Amino acid sequence: MQQPLDVLKQYFGYSTFRELQEEVIESVLLGRDTFALMPTAGGKSLCFQVPALAKPGICLVVSPLIALMKDQVLNLQKRGIKALAIIGNLSTSEISDLLDNALYGNYKFLYLAPERLQQPWILERITALPINLVAIDEAHCVSQWGHDFRPAYLNINSLRTHLPNVPFLALTASATPRVKEDVIQQLQMKNVAEFRSSFLRKNLAFKVIETQDKFYQLQRILSQHTSSAIVYVRNRKSCIEVSNYLNSVGIRASYFHGGLSFSEKEKNMSLWLEDKIQVMVATNAFGIGIDKPNVGCVVHIQLPESLESYYQEAGRAGRNGAYSEAVLLLSSQDVQAAERQFLSVLPDKEFLKEVYIKLFNYFQIAYGELPEEEFSFSFTHFCEKYKLPPLKTYNAMTFLDRQSIITLSQEFSNKVKLQFITEGKEVIRYMSLNPKDEEIITTILRSYPGIFDTEIAINTLHIAKKSGSSEEKVFNLFEKLQKLEIVRYKSQKNDSCVIFNEVREDERTINRIAKFLKTQNDIKKEQLEAVIHYATDKKICKSAMLLTYFGEPSVENCGVCSVCASENGVGVNYEEITNKILEILKLNPHSSRELESKLKLSQVQLLEGIQRLLDSGKIGINASNQYFLIKEK
Repeated sequence: MQQPLDVLKQYFGYSTFRELQEEVIESVLLGRDTFALMPTAGGKSLCFQVPALAKPGICLVVSPLIALMKDQVLNLQKRGIKALAIIGNLSTSEISDLLDNALYGNYKFLYLAPERLQQPWILERITALPINLVAIDEAHCVSQWGHDFRPAYLNINSLRTHLPNVPFLALTASATPRVKEDVIQQLQMKNVAEFRSSFLRKNLAFKVIETQDKFYQLQRILSQHTSSAIVYVRNRKSCIEVSNYLNSVGIRASYFHGGLSFSEKEKNMSLWLEDKIQVMVATNAFGIGIDKPNVGCVVHIQLPESLESYYQEAGRAGRNGAYSEAVLLLSSQDVQAAERQFLSVLPDKEFLKEVYIKLFNYFQIAYGELPEEEFSFSFTHFCEKYKLPPLKTYNAMTFLDRQSIITLSQEFSNKVKLQFITEGKEVIRYMSLNPKDEEIITTILRSYPGIFDTEIAINTLHIAKKSGSSEEKVFNLFEKLQKLEIVRYKSQKNDSCVIFNEVREDERTINRIAKFLKTQNDIKKEQLEAVIHYATDKKICKSAMLLTYFGEPSVENCGVCSVCASENGVGVNYEEITNKILEILKLNPHSSRELESKLKLSQVQLLEGIQRLLDSGKIGINASNQYFLIKEK
């Protein structure tokens, strides 16, 4: 067996482990069941990747996040490590082939969603593999008290019977004490080694700023923090509005939400990652796998639905150790708006049944039937057709997804149907006169031989790749050919994709899952109450409130949050401190560490002094995280 540090150096290029990583890995290598609570970007994946590579056999990774599975498999493959994932709408034979590859192909990692374990034949095939570790990512999903409870996760404990001597490693970034205990119990973990990173972020100031003019306040904050920033908003419309506003006032910004096409997401993400823009305005669809060190500020314009999600999103600031801020903007209407958004749209049993039945009816699926295909559809059209409230309907559908009744994925695609309506010789004549279009047309004719006889659904991305073109050029050609009456072309935009996992049984299905619906609704109410308390309380240190929520009582106040900052002025001569800082910055820019060393101040006093100068516009911060004097005009 290889030593963990040797594996780390050989495959990942690091010479040392981060906090707790080595302890978790040693526990796993000793064959112990292990529970690890590590904040986002704490390096959780290495906690199962290193021990799995150190020993013979395959690591089974159970994760609910398809995007994250794809990303990890790709990253492992780039490092020369054999990994595969069972994801998407695969046929039985395709899954069987992948499992054969895992068994005979010297693979080290097999990723799958927990729903796969509900299929007995897959479970049987998996347990025949030389599994050396079962890693459960996002383990809070196991618990009914977790903010993303997925009943399919309860199937993981069925692996216990088949793999009694294989250690389980449960990993999560957000679990309260109640969730942790429930996870351990549900997974039947024995003699558990528990590891927990502190949730304390000393360099991150959690602030709640009350304002009735959020756009102005946002401009003010982002003008002070010239390093990279994220602004979280509630919906897609706000993404565009806030991004446009920031650009109009000279702050370079773009946006990211679930409705963008893959190419748009990649383009906007690259601009931000390469620091060609300062700000990414995003919904909570943005964040998975993001580890950008120089994010100096994360702003939430509206109240989040839970402190779990808020801590994860806010925690993307300050990963380089520099002073950073997590700001929540609060107006007098926000509490009522959040209650409307998050509570009034919670589906009850009757509404859930209505959505369930209409979803089957929408695709003309009869009672007792289980179609073996994937359906693309427009969520907006579905809601309009049946006069359903969108947010409440979306919550009902995501609940059905978490119960594994359906698999719901968000996408943004054009469902294209095409038919050539002129004779073949006319198509040939067109190509001879327009040789630049010939490759695309030839690719279509080769790929869809019956396209002269009937309308056929076209995979435009496939056509673009095969013809060495772009999707945009393919669509432009379709429009052109339709105007010339060479083709009949229809394009319907879709934003969702549904797979039905169970036979349609209406009343019976809804009655079976109704108890979980009530529990989840109660949890969401509790979570929102915790958010409102965090946002509105003006006496308790914000950092301390977050630590207490996650079961880590704070022994002292942070000194830099909005509550502490308002109290720090008492008995401290901040005019003298700010003058000293200005005197030093007159010479040249300094980092906070350099200022602290020269001024011999406490970190709390220094950061408060810096913040006062930033707020007054007397100093700024450059791309190297150094503070500099802003000359008066």
